[in-house]
Amino acid sequence: MSELGAVCDEFYVSSRLFLKLEMGLERETVLHFFDRIRKEYPGLRRLRRRDGKCMVLEEEADEQGSRRWIRLDPTSLRFGHFAPSNTDDVRRFGDLILKQAPYHFSFSDIDYDHLEVVYGFDLEYRGNHDHLVAETLLGEHAGSGLLLGDRSSHVIDAQPCFGIALTPACDLQAYVEVKSRTTTFEVRSEVFEGEPISVLFTSRQYWGVADPPTLDDALGRLFEASDELASETIVPNFVNPLAAAIASRS
Repeated sequence: MSELGAVCDEFYVSSRLFLKLEMGLERETVLHFFDRIRKEYPGLRRLRRRDGKCMVLEEEADEQGSRRWIRLDPTSLRFGHFAPSNTDDVRRFGDLILKQAPYHFSFSDIDYDHLEVVYGFDLEYRGNHDHLVAETLLGEHAGSGLLLGDRSSHVIDAQPCFGIALTPACDLQAYVEVKSRTTTFEVRSEVFEGEPISVLFTSRQYWGVADPPTLDDALGRLFEASDELASETIVPNFVNPLAAAIASRS
């Protein structure tokens, strides 16, 4: 488990390249692409079809729950790694995919909309997610008078999302979002499922704004920003406070 994974119940990394035009997903092209990736990662042997045009190639999870996956949609290429040993492994996996994909599917930088890398931190909590998030992260916020004031019987939606531009041209961006999964039925009945609160940190590179980077350069740029900001800001200011609040209620 990576160092980032040590601060939560489940850590995962995913990446998505969104295209402006649909790419051809003919049988021969898809199989050649998957076979090329499998030469480096032979554990990718389970192929499934979803929703007609979507295809997923994935590994079986090992004893630690670690597994890689690739997903092809008409307008996006996605890949990820659950419970990676470190983020460098995910970056090498992504480098291979993004170097091979343009040759197999014939797309170029004019077709790229944006590429993003997502770090996901899941924290298991059997209780009102929204109240926990509001109390832990928004207690000193100006809106706490509404969320936690006398007129509030229950907090039923507290999912903060913040975004920043990392460059003056706004082509490199970063977002953090806290997702709760408590339903109003659970709040009314006071019977809560053991679902996770997710902290999702997304770094995103857009094309068509500044000089276009290559895919592998863009991926490296995103991982560098993600590693730095996750360690310096996201974990200490979002993940750790939520983990401590959950532990205090156990």
